[in-house]
Amino acid sequence: MDVRDETATIPTGGVLLPADLLVPAEPVGAVLFAHGSGSSRHSPRNVAVARTLNRGGIGTVLVDLLTAAEEEKDAVTAELRFDIGLLADRLAGIVDWLATERPFGAIPIGLFGASTGAAAALVAAAQRPELVGAVVSRGGRPDLAGDALGRVRAATLLLVGGLDEQVITLNELALGKLTSQAELRVIPGATHLFEEPGTLDQVAEAAVAWFREHLLPQPAA
Repeated sequence: MDVRDETATIPTGGVLLPADLLVPAEPVGAVLFAHGSGSSRHSPRNVAVARTLNRGGIGTVLVDLLTAAEEEKDAVTAELRFDIGLLADRLAGIVDWLATERPFGAIPIGLFGASTGAAAALVAAAQRPELVGAVVSRGGRPDLAGDALGRVRAATLLLVGGLDEQVITLNELALGKLTSQAELRVIPGATHLFEEPGTLDQVAEAAVAWFREHLLPQPAA
């Protein structure tokens, strides 16, 4: 499938964030990625998942949620990568930008979060229930979303590695607090980063199926 690469600078929360947009010819939805702690929009795992989504006709937005100056500070203190409120607010602002600027057209929006980014994605989904139709978490920490879990309306898929036992437990606890349609799937033989052969492919394929099922067309204004 033909996919167009674009770059953008997205205003959100009083800062400007660089983003890479991958636009299929006729996208059926757009998915915004929230990377995990210490990662960036160039994360090879998220890029690989994004390419699979593109082949499934879904546009993707890979964005750095911290500015360059904040990244430098965080490399020393590691405090901003765990500031779920800050990251969620920025994600919500990017969702607003996607809904207003419509770089993919008037199509539904989903969120894909990894590690701590999954918590930020769920909080952002709770903040924008009318705009975010589905969320997928990869090896995520949805428990860090706290009370926001009960306000999530988006269909949520939690994907966890079978060997990531502590994170499985945390996802089970979060699943019990989600009131939207939600499902926990364990990928056999996978550790936290899904580095084992074929495991990341399973994540990507599950994400494509989930988004294509749950990113339903938005009603006309």
